[in-house]
Amino acid sequence: MAQKESRDALQMLADDHRTVEALFEKYDNARGEAAQQKIVQQICQELTIHAMVEEQVFYPAIREAVDDDMMDEAQVEHDSAKTLILSLQQGTPSDAYYDAKVSVLKEQVEHHVYEEERQRGSIFAQVRKAEIDLVALGGQMAELKQRLLAQAKAEGLPRPELVALPS
Repeated sequence: MAQKESRDALQMLADDHRTVEALFEKYDNARGEAAQQKIVQQICQELTIHAMVEEQVFYPAIREAVDDDMMDEAQVEHDSAKTLILSLQQGTPSDAYYDAKVSVLKEQVEHHVYEEERQRGSIFAQVRKAEIDLVALGGQMAELKQRLLAQAKAEGLPRPELVALPS
């Protein structure tokens, strides 16, 4: 466990991104509605927790170090993903547009990850240049993530809240 606690904030987020990318791949290869629905629920939980950690801890800590337009776009992307997550959580693989919703969510996540991690001048690149204690920030994020995972297991997560888009 000590190894996880020493991860910096950016590595923690990147690890979350890899987990969700693997789940989308698993969904693409899944056979049967029960398997698909189980994987989608995992995707939704992972993304909900990831968004809550970013919005409650990471984004406030880095807001001053990152371009305002990029931060605003990241929040709108979160809200758009949350809308699809809510729809998927309420649906089943036999519903019209279910596969299309999963596909669009995957594309949105890929775009968001690209802008956070990989594009020139990405959020991660801007954060690396700033004087932010990424290990301490990662510790705060890991603490919240553990609480949210426990809550998800015990009673379920709260309904995702839209911040930038009207509900």
